[in-house]
Amino acid sequence: ARARPGVTGETRDQGARRAVATAAPGPRLWGAVRVEEATAASTEVTAAMGRLVGQLSSSARAPTAGELQELVDSPATRLLVARDEDDNIVGSLTLALFRIPTGLRAWVEDVVVDEAARGQGVGETLTMEALRLARGAGARTVDLTVRPEREAAERLYRRLGFKRRDTSVYRREFSERA
Repeated sequence: ARARPGVTGETRDQGARRAVATAAPGPRLWGAVRVEEATAASTEVTAAMGRLVGQLSSSARAPTAGELQELVDSPATRLLVARDEDDNIVGSLTLALFRIPTGLRAWVEDVVVDEAARGQGVGETLTMEALRLARGAGARTVDLTVRPEREAAERLYRRLGFKRRDTSVYRREFSERA
């Protein structure tokens, strides 16, 4: 394993996991919703992510168990899942933490709450836990994007202290031929 820049004698994986382990002693409870980090692509997590990704995007395919295992094994990502009082997975959020020359960056991606659980604080609970983990890891800011038509998400993020940035986001898509 490669040494993590700035941390002598520590592999990249050890350093990233140490930073989050310090900030995340275990599942966090927020009301009736419990948020925890998925550490394995179990059958339950794989099925839940297939269901949730389908609600997030009509064009994205459900991740395979192998892809989810790669996600949870990566030192750069944290897959958070929200469970209801019956222990069902009702939401998820991916937190990406990565170092660039100007500092540790944190991005929130693919936030999705099951249609049946919307309006019950699941998105807020997931986001609050992601903010806690990012701050504990040393990130100074957390970025995310949200589509304008997702008005409830826009209100939530503003309420949680996110501010609209004066920037443009560009995307370059790769075709299967290119």
